[in-house]
Amino acid sequence: MPDRFAEALWPARDLPQLLDALARKAGLDMHSAQLAGAPAELERLPAWLESACQEMGVETEATEVWGFRIEAALRTAAPALVPVAGRGWAGLLAIRGGDAVLVRPDLELARVPLTEFARALYAEHREPYCEGIDRLLDECAVAPRRRERARDALLRERLRGTLVATVWPLRTPPGASFRRQLADAGLLRRAATLMAAHLAEYFLWIAAWYILGRQALTGRLDLGWLAAWALALATMIPFRLWTTWTQGAIAISGGGMLRQRLLDGALQLAPEEMRREGAGRFLGRAIETESIDFLALSGAALSALAGIELIVAACVLMAGAAGGLQALALAVWTAAVLALAWRYYRLRGDWTSARLGMTHELVERMTGHRTRLAQEPSAEWHLAEDQAMQQYLTLSMRMDRASARLTGLAPRAWLLAGIAALVPAFLGESASPGALAVSIGGVLLGWQAFRRLAAGVASLAGAAISWRQAAPIFHASARSLKEDSVSTAAAACAAPASVPVVDAREVTFGYAGRERRILDGVNLEIRRGDWILLEGESGGGKSTLVSVLAGLRKPDSGLLLAGGLDYRTLGSRAWRRRVAVAPQHHENHVFSGSFAFNLLMGRMWPAGESEIREAGQICRELGLGALLERMPGGIMQMVGETGWQLSQGERSRMFLARALLQNPELVALDESFGSLDPENLRQCLECVLRRTNALLVVAHP
Repeated sequence: MPDRFAEALWPARDLPQLLDALARKAGLDMHSAQLAGAPAELERLPAWLESACQEMGVETEATEVWGFRIEAALRTAAPALVPVAGRGWAGLLAIRGGDAVLVRPDLELARVPLTEFARALYAEHREPYCEGIDRLLDECAVAPRRRERARDALLRERLRGTLVATVWPLRTPPGASFRRQLADAGLLRRAATLMAAHLAEYFLWIAAWYILGRQALTGRLDLGWLAAWALALATMIPFRLWTTWTQGAIAISGGGMLRQRLLDGALQLAPEEMRREGAGRFLGRAIETESIDFLALSGAALSALAGIELIVAACVLMAGAAGGLQALALAVWTAAVLALAWRYYRLRGDWTSARLGMTHELVERMTGHRTRLAQEPSAEWHLAEDQAMQQYLTLSMRMDRASARLTGLAPRAWLLAGIAALVPAFLGESASPGALAVSIGGVLLGWQAFRRLAAGVASLAGAAISWRQAAPIFHASARSLKEDSVSTAAAACAAPASVPVVDAREVTFGYAGRERRILDGVNLEIRRGDWILLEGESGGGKSTLVSVLAGLRKPDSGLLLAGGLDYRTLGSRAWRRRVAVAPQHHENHVFSGSFAFNLLMGRMWPAGESEIREAGQICRELGLGALLERMPGGIMQMVGETGWQLSQGERSRMFLARALLQNPELVALDESFGSLDPENLRQCLECVLRRTNALLVVAHP
């Protein structure tokens, strides 16, 4: 290993300093934090890294690096913490060309060839294959200058199925300032470059037409000017390619960041918010967010480019025969186009509201279809739908007419208005042919600008309407940033044995819109070794209490502690590592993925071999061993809607295993045994009692 690479490695004890230095060098939006020392135990390191990054205001997640794509994975991971087996940690700041830029312990930057960095990561895995590969290269008489490259290629092929490293990329959280995220991704710089390139392309285009028109009006062709005309046209090509590529890159990157933000916001919504919204309206919001990124980015780009073109067109018209009169006509027509765009925006808003209302009603009627059939006469089943459809068609026709005026009529009518403003100068005898030609060129430039402006503002109108639906989800993403963490040590370490696992004092909770509180002055203390059975009639607040204890809902008042610390101090992740819950079936889900993913989604993913073995052992203890043997892929079998279908009892035991595999201090089971037969119930109960520190079981009497 080269000395410069060894000098860039940090010892494990200095991991807090490396994390802080790497985040600052990368320019991430972070805040100062006093990080506790990294734990010596490897199994506690993921929790420490998560808590440390949360305390600093950045985000990290383990990413597997496999041997055959190690260099590609490193290119997309930067900035990242990279453990080098047996040597320490590397702070990967960026990949520039063929070099990896690393942060050294003296806070200077070191450039190391990416191939050497990759070799260091899979060094411990290459020994079993080196002798055989060298023998093969000798037999094939590979030239010395090609030997190293051939050895690396063969090693990558042999290590195709080998996990060589787990890196920790550092990112700005989705809930952080969206403008800051755009700046960190370089999208604001690309947007400025796009405007500059388009402006240069536009001036080259005008220059080319100026040269050609000048030659035509003078009545002679000069080879030098023709060469300049051809050069201007040829120079436009790279600018056009650059603007097209940059616009696509902005759309893809910006759209991906927006969708990530919306997904994170949807995960931050409280259950009551979604229930109060209704399935139909929430589905409508999700549908509207599908196109918001495309409409916003394309509309903003078109409108900005149209603005530049209008300014250039105004300058050209001022230099023409009609002068200020045509420029004034251009300004008046711009105001008229914007007025048409405002009307289109209002009509499209009404049309969208009607469409989303129909979606909501359809979902609600599908949900209550049987009740509707029993309670309504058959002649009235479709009256409401027919009325809604008639209103929708009326609004659609009005919106289509407004769209036709905006995108079709307004740009073409400008040609008539622009030429009409030129008539006084044309009838006068003072205007030269060159000035008239410049004025006509300005009119054509305005026509092209209005075409682009009409398309841009129409897209922006659609984006603004979609934004009204997506804004609550977008802003919900910032909720996670409001949670404070007392220290990485407190979040990652277990509480002392003398401290209660959960301590609730005078806890109250009530649902919005209801006068009666579901929980009123609840006092509860749960310690290690406690087995608690909570019984009561339906609607008595048992499930609500479980969700409050698990951190899914926040109490209105009172004191709630987990391991001696409150929710605000621990943060959501650390709280849910201490209290795990298996909710009722309608609040628990099987995701389309592997059986192992559904089991270990509460742990660090991707999971290692030890986690997979532990998951398999718990499944067998819960009576799912036969299921694992039946599934062709075993524990890695795809399940859910697109894979292996699980029975109700198998789902119940999978939810039990999911809660147990989180290794929490308290496991809360909300009617988790209701679908099990007596034999499976006994087996599952024995497993749960054996593997939990404290247990709370909710059941009907």
